[in-house]
Amino acid sequence: MAGPRDPAERCSCRNTNCVERPLRRLFEGLASGVATCPWPFVLVPLLLSGGLGAGFVFLPQRQANDIEGQFTPTWGPAKAERDFVRRYFPTDDSERFSAPRLPTEGAYAALIAVATNGTSSVLDPAAWAEVLRLNAAVHDAEYERLCARTAGSCASPNPLLSRRGEAGPPAPGSLRFPVNGSDFLGAALGGVETDGGRVLRARALKLVYYLREDGPEAQDSRQWLESFLQNIVSKVAELRLGSIQVTYFTSLSRQLEFEGNAKSVIPLFSATYFLTISFAVISCLRLSCIRNNIWLASCGVLSSGLAVLSSFGLMLFCGVPFVVTVANAPFLILGVGVDDMFIMIASWEQSLRKKEKSNVKSLLAETYAEAALSVTITTLTDVLAFFIGTWTAFPSVRSFCLYTGTAFVFCYVYTLTFFGAVLVLNHKREQGNQHWLTCMRVDVGEDQAENSCLYNACCIGSCSGQPSQPEGEHPMSTFLKKYYGPFITNKWIKVLMVLLYGAYLGGSIYGFTQIREGIDLRNLANDASYVIPYYDDEDKYFSTYGPRVMVVIAESVDYWNESVRLGIESCTQNLEDISYVDKNYSESWLRVYTGLAKRGLVNIDSKPDFLNNLIVLFRILPSFEWDINKTQDEIEASRFFIQTVNVTSAVDEKHLLSQLREAAKQCSIPLKVYHPAFIYYDQYLVIVQNTVQNVVIAAGAMLVVSLLLIPNPLCCLWVTFAIASVIVGVAGFMTFWNINLDSISMINLVICIGFSVDFSAHISYAFVTSGESSANKRSIEALSLLGYPVLQGAVSTILGVVVLAASSTYIFRTFFKIMFLVILFGALHGLVFIPVFLTFFGNFGISPNTKS
Repeated sequence: MAGPRDPAERCSCRNTNCVERPLRRLFEGLASGVATCPWPFVLVPLLLSGGLGAGFVFLPQRQANDIEGQFTPTWGPAKAERDFVRRYFPTDDSERFSAPRLPTEGAYAALIAVATNGTSSVLDPAAWAEVLRLNAAVHDAEYERLCARTAGSCASPNPLLSRRGEAGPPAPGSLRFPVNGSDFLGAALGGVETDGGRVLRARALKLVYYLREDGPEAQDSRQWLESFLQNIVSKVAELRLGSIQVTYFTSLSRQLEFEGNAKSVIPLFSATYFLTISFAVISCLRLSCIRNNIWLASCGVLSSGLAVLSSFGLMLFCGVPFVVTVANAPFLILGVGVDDMFIMIASWEQSLRKKEKSNVKSLLAETYAEAALSVTITTLTDVLAFFIGTWTAFPSVRSFCLYTGTAFVFCYVYTLTFFGAVLVLNHKREQGNQHWLTCMRVDVGEDQAENSCLYNACCIGSCSGQPSQPEGEHPMSTFLKKYYGPFITNKWIKVLMVLLYGAYLGGSIYGFTQIREGIDLRNLANDASYVIPYYDDEDKYFSTYGPRVMVVIAESVDYWNESVRLGIESCTQNLEDISYVDKNYSESWLRVYTGLAKRGLVNIDSKPDFLNNLIVLFRILPSFEWDINKTQDEIEASRFFIQTVNVTSAVDEKHLLSQLREAAKQCSIPLKVYHPAFIYYDQYLVIVQNTVQNVVIAAGAMLVVSLLLIPNPLCCLWVTFAIASVIVGVAGFMTFWNINLDSISMINLVICIGFSVDFSAHISYAFVTSGESSANKRSIEALSLLGYPVLQGAVSTILGVVVLAASSTYIFRTFFKIMFLVILFGALHGLVFIPVFLTFFGNFGISPNTKS
């Protein structure tokens, strides 16, 4: 590595050695302590992990898998709007229930009946009869006790049932769509064919059974919903339905399915550890029974496991919520820990090959001086990336970053203590000629040649009975040095690599411009979940009409003043002019009241008359009383409703929310727009901002760390360039792999910041500390020294997460996809692009004194 430097340079910070040199001395001192007395460095991490691991007893109490609480912005505007609606428009689901007026989704069970292929319409007599039987099967005595009520009876699951009861189906053409009389059928009938606004046939019908969620019946309602989920499949089977197919959903379904995701990933842990240990063992396998590094590989994996145990236990002790996304962390930590192990082993073996280094202190000191600084750079950048990731509006991202960042700290500490001590003990075993498995001394004498080949191979390491010699440079390192390095630094290959990078960057930028935002709530459920067919039916048949949005006049205004009424009407029309709103289906108490005044039925031009004559309005349309918060002499708040249409994608949801809020903001009257779904739509307002903020801050932090620890400013800029390049690549290729930018993928982009540094930092650090005379030779030496450990680290990290590709859950599959892109592009930069680019600019800033 680096040769001796000029004494004057030791006190200079021009090459940042004022940080690098003290760190080297610190690591050499630590190595001396570990080499002198290794056992405490083995036992203390084991005891500490055991003690902190006791924190897992708090796991049931710390689990926080509330979807709204974890996957929506903490301070989203819709949450404040919901609080306002609750305060000024309290519900009473035992007497005056109205689904569009709920401040929440409510407590409900929903069924979608779809006409089978042999049935033209769900309104055909046979299909209608089956719908009535299905309704009767759900509408049991317990439901009758718990149902949300209006006008003294249970709220109807479908407007057509309330009209027709047990009567036959409506005749073709007798119904108007989407409004039939006073009933809005847009959310009740789906796949509707009309002629002049009259229904000819409908493919689907939705039944929604609302229960009371306020008061003492709330717990009973939950139990009824749980019973519904347990029994609905058998009930439908008993009905022997032939004309309709049924999908189902409840207000509990999304949450229950999401909570079940964590259990689905547990079996994958054993497969991951098996793959990682197998790869580590095979990578470290030696033909000599003495110099075999199987124990090193196993203890390297164990070190990562101890880091997970310690960090998770500590976080649980500290009360940090455990979200299902945190279940991804062990897969990641395992890969990173094994990566650090490979770097340490590579540096250790390089030290062993130097004849003048004979005692274990000097060997470990040189190993730490080189490897520990490289590992420090990558660990520090990873930890910074995760802790910067806690500055987000999404609690699920905060929890993941806290758990994983802390695990990386423990992983680093255990690598330098526990694994360093294992290196020392393993070296002492080798020096004592002890067998790797039995630790028995292996003696070679003339009589050994008489033993069988199998005996000698197992007990001596050589079929001939002669002890195997110390192995030289690893074949992969030789390949990188003699073949790959010269190949990649050939001037024509450099041109090809530049063109390849241009293609990579162009494709990434294009994909980045096409990225989709927002989490699809169906993705929080398992692929095999019953909620997926329900969502599919809802999208297919009921997506024409979107949320019925509540528009709230949030302050007391002079409604009796005609100019105020005209201002409210102007604001209403501005909202109705939005492309996602159908003005034909708006519902406004003030419009109806003003219409009554124009017809001369009431006088509303003075405050007393306006307030006193409201009773006339309520007599005609009683539900309007629920839309006005009125004191004795004031209307503190009121609301009306607008109907949205064609909100079929995340892009539509984002545009709908932004346009509604912008129109409300422009109004001279204080307005709020609200729907329970806006709680989830709020993520669109902050997801890009949060992601860009974290990436920019983290990239700046990475640059500072690199400037301090890598003794060449230009190479620090290349590391920072690698960060930006890999992030753009990952974000761009997310589009091609059908991954949205949401709170789940945002976690992975935070990971991307740290991992994009790892590979490039190792190669860049080896490059600038090389003693070779030319940039090409330094690049070749960097690849020969650390190319194989970087490749091992990339493969081990991929193996750490590859089993997640088999997961039936979007969260874990997305984690695999993005981690695969991160490692692929990170390794591509570290092993291809950066070595080439360094040869163009690497001579700048390299002191002649660094050359051997």
